[in-house]
Amino acid sequence: MNDSLQVYGLHAAGEMLARNPSAVKELLLQRGRTDRRLNSLREAAAQNGVPCRELDRRELDALASGRHQGVIAVVSDDAPAPSLDERGLLELLASREAGAFLLILDSITDPHNLGACLRSADAAGVDAVVIPANKSVRVNATVRKIASGAAETVPVVTVTNLARFLDRLKQAGIWIAGAAEDAPTAVFDQDLTGPIALVLGSEGKGIRRLLREKCDYLVAIPMSGSISSLNVSVAAGICLFEVVRQRRI
Repeated sequence: MNDSLQVYGLHAAGEMLARNPSAVKELLLQRGRTDRRLNSLREAAAQNGVPCRELDRRELDALASGRHQGVIAVVSDDAPAPSLDERGLLELLASREAGAFLLILDSITDPHNLGACLRSADAAGVDAVVIPANKSVRVNATVRKIASGAAETVPVVTVTNLARFLDRLKQAGIWIAGAAEDAPTAVFDQDLTGPIALVLGSEGKGIRRLLREKCDYLVAIPMSGSISSLNVSVAAGICLFEVVRQRRI
């Protein structure tokens, strides 16, 4: 499997077969399991000409670095990840009755951070993750492995000019909230229930100045210890699920 990556889990493998079956080289299934969800994956694989191989649970455990739920999809390293262009994203957001929900990542260069952010974005129900065309890591094999399947379900939109894109979002009625450690308002005290795009920057420099000026408001995660900032993927998870919490209330 040197030229492949692995997508773990029932949902992630199912999404991969549904969205991009030609990229799936092989489906590894837990031997002896005949429950409905695994059988549906077998059927989807057969319909798309994807070979299946059954392995013992121990063998799957040895191959997977995450919770595999009895299934591993072996995927080509160069398989394209789901993506949208700017126009396609704006059309998608206009159809969202519950309100747009975006994560915008400014100048994230570590693939582990992008992968972890995609995983949190998937869990929170984000419509798409937006990254700049320059000074940002792209979705590569490392990102996909860290994302544990989320890179197959969350569209990633690459834009040439983030500042201009934020203007377009605001024209579409979407509020822009930037995360900054020096912000006067805690993320838990800000109303995040409307259509929203969360903007986070790199650990070293944070959000670039021009993008900060485009934000409708800035929010901070209150810190009680001696550490002044969090890893961007941790901060993204906190902010994303504060949106989820407020929307449920």
